[in-house]
Amino acid sequence: MKRDSRLSSVLHALIHMAERDAAMTSTELGTCLGANAVVVRRTMGLLRTAKIVTSDRGHTGGWRIASDLSTVTLRQLHEALGEPIVFAVGNRNERTKCLVEQSVNAALDGAFAEAEALLLKRFENITVADLAAGVAKRQTKRRARHKSRTR
Repeated sequence: MKRDSRLSSVLHALIHMAERDAAMTSTELGTCLGANAVVVRRTMGLLRTAKIVTSDRGHTGGWRIASDLSTVTLRQLHEALGEPIVFAVGNRNERTKCLVEQSVNAALDGAFAEAEALLLKRFENITVADLAAGVAKRQTKRRARHKSRTR
């Protein structure tokens, strides 16, 4: 089963947009993400609906961040993307007459629900700005390593 990587892609795009601090076209974002511009437009459109980004047409157009990234949580982005399934594992057969399978499903459903609730709760406490700060920290470390090698 293919994983839904839209949350990761959206985070990647938003951080690139924040670093640029200027409009980015779907093609530019597609290049950053290794994705087709049509896919980028479709996904960013969901964020536009959630008022996280805006878009302008024309020569100077593109996607712009419309929200303070210190207030945009991973949970909000997950919701904006239509709340995709968090885990790629599931029951073998949802509707079964087999009592064994019904018991297995009940146990797994409970575990999946608990794990998803825990993950989504954690998503409420992580902002895009937190991730951008992590990028800045890594960039500083990389520059320091590079500087020490060139001496």
